[in-house]
Amino acid sequence: MARIYVASSWRNPWQPEVVERLRTAGHEVYDFRNPPHGKGGFRWDLVDPEWQDWTTEQYCKGLQSPVSEEGFKTDRDAMEWADTCILVLPCGRSAHTEAGWFAGSGRKTIAYIPQQQEPELMYRLFDLVSGSLDEVLDFIRQQESDANKAISPDYTK
Repeated sequence: MARIYVASSWRNPWQPEVVERLRTAGHEVYDFRNPPHGKGGFRWDLVDPEWQDWTTEQYCKGLQSPVSEEGFKTDRDAMEWADTCILVLPCGRSAHTEAGWFAGSGRKTIAYIPQQQEPELMYRLFDLVSGSLDEVLDFIRQQESDANKAISPDYTK
């Protein structure tokens, strides 16, 4: 069973289905929209309803707010916990930063692209790029199978 961090956007219509399909397949999944603490996921409007009109100075100050600090800690702890990241497109800067962190840390990183997107060369850093959720699930299953074979003793020799 993989521990999966789903990186995406609040506006992404495919994110809930991805979370559900992964859980149905038996994986543990971090859902940023519904983190385990039960208080809901971080949104900038929790810091300031006028966040979209911030200056750079206000943005820098907003990053230091207690709400931002708690949201960052929750997501960062989940990133440390997970062994796999699935970037569900379309999404924004935060999800791409998270996926980049996973790829840079040597953890399995997958881009799931359920609708046509502008091509991105640097997705070559990832372990899989796919438009098929079934292919994503098969890839994770195969990775787990390969890992189990690598750690299981071979008593047939």
